[in-house]
Amino acid sequence: MKLNKLIQALTLAGLSTQVYAQDVAQQADDSAADAKVERIRVTGSSIKRTALEGDLPITVFSRADIDAAGITSAEQLLLQMNIAGNSSDNLASNGGIVSEEQRGNNGVSGANLRGQGADATLVLLNGRRVATHGLKGRAVDLNAIPFAALERVEVLRDGASAVYGTDAIGGVINFITKRDYTGTEVSAFADHTEAGGGNIYRTNLLLGTGDINKDGWNVFGTLSYKKNELLAGTDRDFSTTFQPNRGLSPDTRGTPFATVFNRGADANLIGAGLVDPLDGQSVTAVNILDLPGADGCASGGDLMGPYDHQLWSSESSRYACAWDYPAAARIQQPQESVDFIGRASIKLAADHMATFEFVASQVDVSKAFEPYQISPGSTFGPDTWYPSTGASYDRIYDALAGYFGADQLNYGESIAYRWRCMACGGREIDTTTKSYRLLAAFEGVVADWDYNVGISRASSESESELGNGYYFTDALQQALGSGLIDPFLLPGQSQSDAGMAALNAASAQGVKLYGGESIMTQIDATVSGELPFELPGGNIMMALGTDLRREEFKFNGDERADMRAVFLAPFDNANVLDKVSRDIKAVFAEVYLPLLDNLDVTLAGRYDKYDGFGSTTNPKVSFSYRPMEELMFRGAYSTGFKVPSFNQLFNGLTEAQYTGLDLADPATCPGGVADENVAGCELIQPVEIFGGKTDLDPEESEQKSLGFVVVPVDYFNISVDWWEIERTDTIRSAPRDVLIDNYDLFAANWLRNADGDVVAIDRRYINSGGTLTRGIEIDANLTGELAGGAWRINLNGSYIDTFKTKGLDSLPYSENLVGEYVRYYNLPIKWKHTLNASYALGDWSHSLTQVYRDGYTDEEPVSVANGSYVPAGWNPKVDSYVTYNYSVSYSGIDAMTVTFGIKNLFDEDPPFTAHQNDFAAGAGWETRIADPRGRAYTLLLEYKFM
Repeated sequence: MKLNKLIQALTLAGLSTQVYAQDVAQQADDSAADAKVERIRVTGSSIKRTALEGDLPITVFSRADIDAAGITSAEQLLLQMNIAGNSSDNLASNGGIVSEEQRGNNGVSGANLRGQGADATLVLLNGRRVATHGLKGRAVDLNAIPFAALERVEVLRDGASAVYGTDAIGGVINFITKRDYTGTEVSAFADHTEAGGGNIYRTNLLLGTGDINKDGWNVFGTLSYKKNELLAGTDRDFSTTFQPNRGLSPDTRGTPFATVFNRGADANLIGAGLVDPLDGQSVTAVNILDLPGADGCASGGDLMGPYDHQLWSSESSRYACAWDYPAAARIQQPQESVDFIGRASIKLAADHMATFEFVASQVDVSKAFEPYQISPGSTFGPDTWYPSTGASYDRIYDALAGYFGADQLNYGESIAYRWRCMACGGREIDTTTKSYRLLAAFEGVVADWDYNVGISRASSESESELGNGYYFTDALQQALGSGLIDPFLLPGQSQSDAGMAALNAASAQGVKLYGGESIMTQIDATVSGELPFELPGGNIMMALGTDLRREEFKFNGDERADMRAVFLAPFDNANVLDKVSRDIKAVFAEVYLPLLDNLDVTLAGRYDKYDGFGSTTNPKVSFSYRPMEELMFRGAYSTGFKVPSFNQLFNGLTEAQYTGLDLADPATCPGGVADENVAGCELIQPVEIFGGKTDLDPEESEQKSLGFVVVPVDYFNISVDWWEIERTDTIRSAPRDVLIDNYDLFAANWLRNADGDVVAIDRRYINSGGTLTRGIEIDANLTGELAGGAWRINLNGSYIDTFKTKGLDSLPYSENLVGEYVRYYNLPIKWKHTLNASYALGDWSHSLTQVYRDGYTDEEPVSVANGSYVPAGWNPKVDSYVTYNYSVSYSGIDAMTVTFGIKNLFDEDPPFTAHQNDFAAGAGWETRIADPRGRAYTLLLEYKFM
């Protein structure tokens, strides 16, 4: 087969070492250019083709690409992948307390292509499914992938429900390990940050024996250990929310040196509040450190500062202090993991192979967030307030009397206060996830038709328990009310031995929060080959297959006999599920039609039936057209679907208090934005109700793509692909903005008491309207020779043109949200790219990569949104984020390769954002965009025993 210039160029694009990434049809050796090429199965197709015939938009990351970039995990790979979305799918973006909707993110890293979500991106290991994470059952945990054993990663940038079924809306990521190996190889990797904290270590052992061609068998195994060290928010200067001039300040008055609060219904030192002698303003929260003439809030300890009452539109807190609780969270959660993959291949006959594979991993993650905030209320009533017998009582009284006057105070009454219990320690949740997949596969050729049959069972079992910082409610109440615990300590002072003994006795460390397991059993079979029909472009090829799966899920909550309450522990007993399961039966077909020498069309379709749920049929048609040797057009149309998860169907009711300062009753305040100066727009903080619904429909989607590849000369090629994904009936917890903007339709979701006040919002799962996303992906390669070596420049970029949403199918789409701040979900920045330059000469190779992430319009602070106050330094634009990575590799030592790298070469800090930290991780920076580690030095040593 004589190959044209375009196909040869695309093939050779995969051969350069130390290239960050490029689009290829499939990697192959250039010596195959005029020879018969072995047919292989590529991601996104069931038909075995030559590596040079594919027209699918696939991006391939080779092992060399990954090592050159200093990437040590699938999460890091996704963070630098331009086609990946910018969502809360990494460990840094889930460092705090999360709602049930994100419960599964205790230690989970997800794959999210084109911003469609981790549960709409299909993750495969060696072409087959693995179990979703045990706590949620909705998305695969990338931490369970045996990353050190990978040979390459193939990313299909197209919908693939017609081939793989549910979840393949955003695309498919196929992690491909070695098929066989002979010998012994050891490697060690270190990734050290210059500023300290967040170091990463990995070591790997690979053993294999048996020559599949000579001996008829091969067995290999690889064992890896990885450790991510803690990176605390206080380890980085940019991690601070005390930037009020720019519109960011912590919204808390719970401070290490307590703030005195009013209580109207119960007797306390300041009663219902105080009157400021300055201007008669009512004051309800006072920290004596912030009174006129006092030492100031910063004297109260680390991370303390003044509460910005203007920014938060709370004049009654003009003398309150704040504490930087977002900076107290962990930026990088400490993680340890061990993974193993073993594979045995046996040649049964000349054209028949049996493969047995076992993959297992254990991942331990500890997330931690700020210590308890103790506030007066239903949990901490008058019996727990600071008594008049406390050592600090008179000091607090004297300071208040000195400014407000003794006549406004109730001497002898206990002090109601809001306090950050630093002695309690940060709250920790420790999660252990154990995963495995056992696979037996048989493949070969019968009558010139390829077959592949497999049976597998996969499981992901997770358990989360309380670490330090959690306390039994009754014992904590008793300790506080005794007066042994002093909330008014200054730096250098410490709690008494008796006080600490009372706290330690109340500890709930080791209590199990919840656990779950996701299990998948699968039998799949595919046959493919040529039909005895010929078209002008060649023989018709066809694939037929079946996919039988059983998905199981169980979730257990607090299983203690006494169920003793633990303050603020995020138990999830309402969502306990005894083992639930469903069977899926699917058949699929794919036909390759070479209509002309230069025009190919592929038709595919899949029928899936879910027991007790329904069925769906999804087609796909794709084409490639080569009007001349240097140019190829390609395109595709397909439909997709995603079935509701077990949680979305069967979860019970859970409640979460809304703590934001921006919500008003939409019945009396159109738009629902709180403003104390507008009648009917008073602040409300109702309970929000979440839960499942058994009447949910599957999500549906349409995917379209159209692109071209140009190779005008041998040393340059460029591909451009336009794409569109439209999703309908998307399953989400009822979006708050939809319930506000369409209040007339959702009035019943606003639950009211007898007085008509909103007390709760029903936000259980619904099939909402949908989303429309469009973009363009670009890949360009330029190669040449210099001083006896080979150089290559690669540009890979992703441009998002459109991202629109609608809350209901009957509603029009929203304004374009590209470049606008979006809470929780995908942050749709307009442009992302990596620009790589590499040079290889002899035993040396160098790589320099620019990683660019576009800026966007920031979230408005509360006072800016309601028009009451605009900080002088407020800038609605978040800057772009640009970093550079360099690596050099040397292979001149016998059997050894050494790779040294510098990440974030110029030590670029993440750009500033004023997003509200009650709804987002990252103290003044965006976890969905930036890497907080700063400049880091990497060293990879690989040694092969000959």
